[in-house]
Amino acid sequence: MAGNSIECIREASQSACRVAFFGGSFDPPHLGHLAVARAARTALSLDTVLFAPVGAQPLKLGGASASFEDRAVMTRRAIAGETGFALSYLDMPREAGAPNYTIDTLHSFRAEYPPQSTLFCLMGADSFLALRSWHLADEIPFAASLIVASRPGQSLQDLQAALPAGLIIEPATDQDTTVEGIEVRGFEIVNPAGLRSPFYLLPGLYVEISASEIRQRIETQLQAKAGTEGLLPESVANYIRSRGLYR
Repeated sequence: MAGNSIECIREASQSACRVAFFGGSFDPPHLGHLAVARAARTALSLDTVLFAPVGAQPLKLGGASASFEDRAVMTRRAIAGETGFALSYLDMPREAGAPNYTIDTLHSFRAEYPPQSTLFCLMGADSFLALRSWHLADEIPFAASLIVASRPGQSLQDLQAALPAGLIIEPATDQDTTVEGIEVRGFEIVNPAGLRSPFYLLPGLYVEISASEIRQRIETQLQAKAGTEGLLPESVANYIRSRGLYR
């Protein structure tokens, strides 16, 4: 599996490009994940969005419900046929079940691309609002520029409060724009040493789909498709049913 991950990434990294790392449990990957990635791809002119199922999230002690292998297959199915979407094993399980720290994964991410590439880390509002509890959180915005799909009406004060101590958000000059109906608000994250990193907010893109709710619905239904219409790609629902997942 590791060999396949390196081959996939190297194939996409032969020249400078705009790439976003999109990590998460993807347990299971749902239509909300796809909607956020599509919006980011369009709004920020991304060449590639790397969907990277995580091996072991440090803040989720219970772990994922489905195995990493099943989540990788579901993710591959979910993004099949999507221009510029690719499965990445950058965040695959570590040896001896060690936790996957985002800062370490982003350093590996950057090492795979030419220095002139523009790299991003895409996340939803819920992930961003928990950022200050992450390992070496104050380094994350400077490892890859953040793109956050926020809740409608998300206040700048809430976003500032989520940042690790010492980091501040400042408006960026002439960075607010709308691309194909998708609003982008541009800021900069600044650390105490004066280092700056772009920060992009996609307001109004928060999608009310919960992976835990999907799992609960599947657990109580005879068929994986039942109760998940409009929540899961059909190919993912079919895989869940064939494997008997979340029961």
